[in-house]
Amino acid sequence: MPPRKKSASSAPSTMKELKDTLWKAADKLRGSMDASQYKDIILGLVFLKYVSDAFEERRAQIHDEMVAEGLDEDAIVELVDVPDEYVGGSVFWVPAPSRWSYLAENAKGIQESSSADAKTIGQVVDDAMRELVAANPTLEGITQTSFNSPAVDQRRLGELIDLLGDTRFTGHGATKARDLMGEVYEYFLEKFARAEGKRGGEFYTPPGVVRVLVEVLEPYGGRVYDPCCGSGGMFVQTEKFIERHGGSPTEAAVYGQESNQRTWQMAKMNLAIHGITANLGGKWDDTFAHDRHPDLLADYVLANPPFNIKDWARREDDKRWRFGVPPSGNANYAWIQHIVSKLAERGSAGIVMANGSMSSNSGGEGEIRAQLVEADLVSCVVALPTQLFRSTGIPVCVWFLARDKSAGPKGSVDRQGQVLFIDARNLGYMVDRAERALSGEDIAKIAGAFHAWRGTESAGDAVYKDEPGFCYSASLAEIKEAGYALTPGRYVGAPQLEDDGEPIGEKIERLTKELFAQFEESDRLQAVVREQLGRVLS
Repeated sequence: MPPRKKSASSAPSTMKELKDTLWKAADKLRGSMDASQYKDIILGLVFLKYVSDAFEERRAQIHDEMVAEGLDEDAIVELVDVPDEYVGGSVFWVPAPSRWSYLAENAKGIQESSSADAKTIGQVVDDAMRELVAANPTLEGITQTSFNSPAVDQRRLGELIDLLGDTRFTGHGATKARDLMGEVYEYFLEKFARAEGKRGGEFYTPPGVVRVLVEVLEPYGGRVYDPCCGSGGMFVQTEKFIERHGGSPTEAAVYGQESNQRTWQMAKMNLAIHGITANLGGKWDDTFAHDRHPDLLADYVLANPPFNIKDWARREDDKRWRFGVPPSGNANYAWIQHIVSKLAERGSAGIVMANGSMSSNSGGEGEIRAQLVEADLVSCVVALPTQLFRSTGIPVCVWFLARDKSAGPKGSVDRQGQVLFIDARNLGYMVDRAERALSGEDIAKIAGAFHAWRGTESAGDAVYKDEPGFCYSASLAEIKEAGYALTPGRYVGAPQLEDDGEPIGEKIERLTKELFAQFEESDRLQAVVREQLGRVLS
């Protein structure tokens, strides 16, 4: 009996099935490589697929435009491959050897012939990357020619190319190929971050945490900056926020910096796939040692710096340390002060920090924090639930800073001399035994409290009110009295208990009776167990 052909119905029909199918296929490639190695291979292929799909989409569009203008096919063939037509449409020019159709055609490698040398599929992909970068200088530095490495199983690489080629990234309603590829790329980033464990946290911030920053700051446009941008997740969520509110992503000018070469390359590809034009400083670099945007003043800063760095490029005469020189053994207050130095006149910032930053007094950190508070730069501090980061068990919080807390464009309520504390530790839900996530309602509750407090337009008619156990607006005098500790739990107090209408005396009497009844039942059960054990042992 001939083998049965695979049913066409097994093809993924939903986005989840598509992601799962691609992940399983990618996982096959792992072989002897760890996640940090094969991540570059997979993400590089997804990027190539995206630029090729976007190119073909633009090519078809140009063809249709020329037909509508009455040009004949000969003229169209001559004009359709003019690179300027693609670059002007925000699409990368993709040379023929870099197009997906060419890779798919040679997924098993190229046989030696009179006109060509033999090549593995890895060499074909390496050449495709080189040609793509040569044709698009803005992509300089993003690729690595490692697809032909001995660690990469060439047969499985070819199978993965087949799978990616067979998978339809268009035809899902009005969703563009770019959006689908962007979602797939983000999905892979999340999966790789989980696979890499602690190191994954260096390039990936959980989407729920990023959304807290975005929904509180509301970056509708202007200069958006992240000094430790990882894979660019802050910028992607900013773009989505702008689109959700009917704006154009071009209204935001994106600036970033990243010290890790591979992470910087991931960010370049991630942003290109999402159609975000960004200035990432030309190359990877250490923000403390070499600030790639020395003159930048940003309207919004969103950042998730690595927590509690002990070995960092510290210079005591650095002009950024306006509130005090950060200790050599911890860079938390170096990040905060660097970000303060980047804020424009009405700039605001959201920074994910380790909880220790809210109360530490070691190495002069307490004095720096006191000066930041007295300068009225801190607008809000949010304590987040535990286990949001799979990569670390360190509890985290978010500092929100603002240059201008007066009544004006940033909010109708004058909040000078006040700080909003939000204790969100009881929010979120468990995704599995090791990881928690924030729901949309959780994020809306945090952002809603801030906007009501500040009187922003998005708050509507909501009027801020302290909520015991959740939020409290403290004066600078209260914070000073608390030794400049910024831990929300110190200010918000305990949540109010609901009054069930039962008088306290009657409740104590009832509970006491119930407790004694339980004691009696426990004694009875103990006697039964002893009797049964006695029978077994006798």
